Amino acid sequence: MAYVKTAISIQESLFKEADALAAKMNIPRSRLFAIAVSEFIQRQKNQHLLRQLDAVYDDMPDASERQLQGAMRTKQRQLLDGQW
Repeated sequence: MAYVKTAISIQESLFKEADALAAKMNIPRSRLFAIAVSEFIQRQKNQHLLRQLDAVYDDMPDASERQLQGAMRTKQRQLLDGQW
């Protein structure tokens, strides 16, 4: 796997927190940043997928579809109960 070196600018307080966390986790600071970016990217992908799923299931049945569903449930219940 190839690695790329980069420089970033962050607030000093965030840098100190990241540095302390990396020390606590006993990992290099660069590894901590790589983990954080990787998790952020995955979270963005998950949110995008969730928005797509929300759009698919956002199409709620209108009044005529609900009426048809009710009639189908009634008919299915009659069939299950043997009341043809």
